[in-house]
Amino acid sequence: MDKKRVLITGAAGFLGSHLCDRFMKEGFYVIGMDNLITGNLKNIEHLFADKNFEFHHHDVSNFVHVSGELDYILHFASPASPIDYLKIPIQTLKVGSLGTHNLLGLAKAKKARMLIASTSEVYGDPMVHPQTESYYGNVNPIGPRGVYDEAKRFQEAMTMAYHTYHGVETRIVRIFNTYGPRMRLNDGRVLPAFIGQALRGEDLTVFGDGSQTRSFCYVDDLIDGIYRLLFSDYAYPVNIGNPDEITIGEFAEEIIKLTGTDQKVIYEPLPKDDPMQRRPDITKAQEILGWEPKVNRAEGLKITYDYFKTLTEEELFTKEHNTFDGYIKK
Repeated sequence: MDKKRVLITGAAGFLGSHLCDRFMKEGFYVIGMDNLITGNLKNIEHLFADKNFEFHHHDVSNFVHVSGELDYILHFASPASPIDYLKIPIQTLKVGSLGTHNLLGLAKAKKARMLIASTSEVYGDPMVHPQTESYYGNVNPIGPRGVYDEAKRFQEAMTMAYHTYHGVETRIVRIFNTYGPRMRLNDGRVLPAFIGQALRGEDLTVFGDGSQTRSFCYVDDLIDGIYRLLFSDYAYPVNIGNPDEITIGEFAEEIIKLTGTDQKVIYEPLPKDDPMQRRPDITKAQEILGWEPKVNRAEGLKITYDYFKTLTEEELFTKEHNTFDGYIKK
């Protein structure tokens, strides 16, 4: 009972599972929560035997109850890639709106500090480069990406309202492209898509002409930035990401070199509203948190590639992730 208690939603997902690991390592009692629409219990099964970890199979878009004291809430439940939120748009909107409302209510009742996972997608297809936290963004609310972008923008607004009106301690992290072990191979994001195609012997698909840019941050660096933000005194949004920018065309060539394959790069039309450039201004993170990324892309990609090489042939070629029922049946 002397341990601080933290609730992490989206606990079975890519980022949520790494957060569970970090808080367990730091000596917290961790309550993981996930509805497993996109999460996978394999990401956290190594924690099940630990007496300081418990898991709740629950959708935070419905009323959330946690018994006992609660010190911190980290809200990371949400589909996080286009292939997901284009397939389940209503759930995406609900977890960003109703889910956030439910968890802020819980934070208020428990007098807990709450950190929400916002995203660089709030900047849309940006007309300011690099993106600073003061930039309001260029988002199409009725476009195919709008369900995710606007859910996150509403989430920020709701969080700030609870902070200013109810006095709830809140933190907002705007996450830029992140990669590392436990990414879903078939979630549609560019890095796992490229590595998956290389491992399957397929040509790498670049959308557009490859001139659009992204900035990739290794997961351990991101988790450290989030941890520092939670325990800071800063209530406004903070960008966390790696400002090392690269074009998608160049990135495809890096993956081909990394994997030692001889695939070609093929080009497909650019999806509607796909951002042409993405690079974080991390001045606030540096000044407020004393944070900046440490893992360079070559090192991080090697670790990530080694992880994907451990996947079974079934996992490599399947188009769907494991569900809760599938895990139990195993």
